[in-house]
Amino acid sequence: MKFLSRLLILLLVAALCAGGYAFYEARDFLETPAQSVDEERFFDVEPGATMRGAAAALEKQGFVRNARYFVWLARWKQAGGRLQAGRFALRTGWTPEQVLNHLVYGRPALSRLTLREGLTWWQTGKLLEEAGYLTFADFTATITDPEFLRHYSIPFSSAEGFLMPETYLLKRPDKPDAASARATVGRLVDTFWRKTARLWPGGAKPGRDELRRVLTLASIVERETAVPQERPRVAGVYMNRLRANMPLQADPTVIYGLGPGFDGNLRRRDLNDAGNPYNTYQHPGLPPGPICSPGVSAIAAALAPEQHEFLYFVAITDGGRHAFSRTLDEHNRAVRAYLNSRKKASAAGQADGNRQQ
Repeated sequence: MKFLSRLLILLLVAALCAGGYAFYEARDFLETPAQSVDEERFFDVEPGATMRGAAAALEKQGFVRNARYFVWLARWKQAGGRLQAGRFALRTGWTPEQVLNHLVYGRPALSRLTLREGLTWWQTGKLLEEAGYLTFADFTATITDPEFLRHYSIPFSSAEGFLMPETYLLKRPDKPDAASARATVGRLVDTFWRKTARLWPGGAKPGRDELRRVLTLASIVERETAVPQERPRVAGVYMNRLRANMPLQADPTVIYGLGPGFDGNLRRRDLNDAGNPYNTYQHPGLPPGPICSPGVSAIAAALAPEQHEFLYFVAITDGGRHAFSRTLDEHNRAVRAYLNSRKKASAAGQADGNRQQ
C-alpha cells in the first residue's frame, strides 16, 4: 500500500508539474511577441489558405514563435476558418493574439483581385466596384478622360483593351472617389505596358494604327478561343479574311456592340443590324476598336499570326477546340459533323437516363 500511495503521489506531482509547465508555456507564448524589435512587415494570405499553413508561414517569417501553439490559439478563439485573403501589415512586436485578431478581423493593407482575360470595360468596372475599389461612375469617367488617356499613352477615346488581365494586390480606399479610381485604373494600364513591353518589335511602343490593329485583333482572338495553342491559328484566319476583303463575321464583335444589355441570345436580326458599328457581318475590316482586354497570349498571336490558308473555323468540343477549313464546303461539312456528334451524344445521354429510370 505504501508503494502504491507513493506512486500515486509521484504521478500527481508529475501531473501538476506538467500542467504547471504547460500553463507557463501557454502564458509565455500568449504574452511574448515573436521578436524584441518591433517593426512593420507585410504578410500575404493566399485565397483558400488554412490556419495551419498560415501559422507555419507566420513562424517562418518571424511573426509568431510557435506555429502549433498559434493553431491552438485560433481553435480556442474559434477563428480557425476565418482567414481573409490579402496582404496584411503586421508588426513583429505584436502578441500572437494581436496577430490573429488582425488576420481575422482586421483590414488587409492590400486586397487580392483577379481580372480574367476577355472582360469588357463594363465587366471590369463592375468587378472593381463590387470589390470596393471605386464606383462604376468614376471608373467610366476615368477610362474615357482625355487627360488620363494621354498620361498613359492610350491614343484612343477609351482604355478598352488596356485593362490588363492579372491577379492584383490593390489598396481598398476607405471611401472610393475619383482619385482612387484613377489610381486603380492606372495600375491596370501600367501593368498592360509592363507585361507587353517584350512583345513589341524592337521594344518600342507601336504607333496608333498598329496598336489599334493588334489590340483589336487580339481581343477578337481572346473571345473566340480559350485554347492557347489555337490563338495564332485563329489570328491567321482573320488576317486571311482581311487580305481577301472578306467580312470577319465574328459573333463576339456583334455581341460587344450590343453592350451590357446583351441577354446571351444572338439573333438573326442582330447579325443583320448595320447600325451596330461592331457588326463584322455588315461592316468590312476590323471593328472600331478592342472588344475586351486580351491577355498576353492573344496579343502575341495577333502580332505573329500563323501562316496558313484557313478561312473558316467552328467549335467542335465543349472545351473550345475548333476545326479549321480552307473552303466553305469543308467548313459546312465540319459544321454538320459537329451537329451530328452533338445529336448522337444527346441521344446516348437520353438513353442512359431512360435505362436508369
